[in-house]
Amino acid sequence: MSAPDRSLMAAHGEVKAEIARTDAKTGLLLAFVGAVFAGAWTVARALPLNLPACLTGALGMGLLVASAGLLLRSTRPNLRGRHGFPLWATLTPQEIPGALSSDLAADIAGLSRLAVAKFTCLRRAVDLTCAGGALLILAALCALGGAA
Repeated sequence: MSAPDRSLMAAHGEVKAEIARTDAKTGLLLAFVGAVFAGAWTVARALPLNLPACLTGALGMGLLVASAGLLLRSTRPNLRGRHGFPLWATLTPQEIPGALSSDLAADIAGLSRLAVAKFTCLRRAVDLTCAGGALLILAALCALGGAA
């Protein structure tokens, strides 16, 4: 195997590993968002809520729902992609080696675009989760301050 071929194989493996890391982070954040949502809902039902607390809490919960939507979008299978399982499912066993050995650079580019899209959704979801959490904390402070 030549040096350029080894470099392409290393780049291909790196991009696939980055996709796997992003998917793992997405799964963990989705579980965290679900736990925060459930916890906030439970606490909100137990506290006497005033109007500012209700409005702030509703906005925070809305941001958490938007975050969960982005996370689900990030993990949605790409069945229209040119690489991976969907392509292999359409090929005969004799065609697979040729498809795998042809144009690895194009596959790296396609996977890289997919990784960037997933990472962008994850980054936006983290931002929304932070904003939603801050609003939920503010709502709790409004509720506790209004109850005193």
